[in-house]
Amino acid sequence: MKPILLTLSFLLYLTASLAQTTSDTYVEVLYFHGKQRCVTCKAIEACTREVIDEQFNAQVKEGKVRFRAIDISTPDGEKLADRYRVSRSSLFINGWNNGKESRNDLTLFAFRNARSHTELFKQEVKETIVQLLK
Repeated sequence: MKPILLTLSFLLYLTASLAQTTSDTYVEVLYFHGKQRCVTCKAIEACTREVIDEQFNAQVKEGKVRFRAIDISTPDGEKLADRYRVSRSSLFINGWNNGKESRNDLTLFAFRNARSHTELFKQEVKETIVQLLK
């Protein structure tokens, strides 16, 4: 009976360790927006989602890349916006490693390029995520 319990305990520990590893190290893409959005704001979200869907589908399924669109006009969105000190549409691509966050504010770049230089914007989003996954 003891060997079975030890084996089960070990398997539970191993499973928990693997789940913790996946959730402790990941890239989080945060797109903040208000209730009303301009064409550029919509392009930022659409292009960002497109990159994630096309380039990082496997990493999304593994929990290594996460995308969140946050409406800052809602109570929960407002709390998160306060934490990031944003009051308008913004794009952050952040690396998380064992509870430590590395923030990358791409807001200005996004507004300058999401509509007029779409491929450049997508490439920068992709490269930022790739760097943070290393």
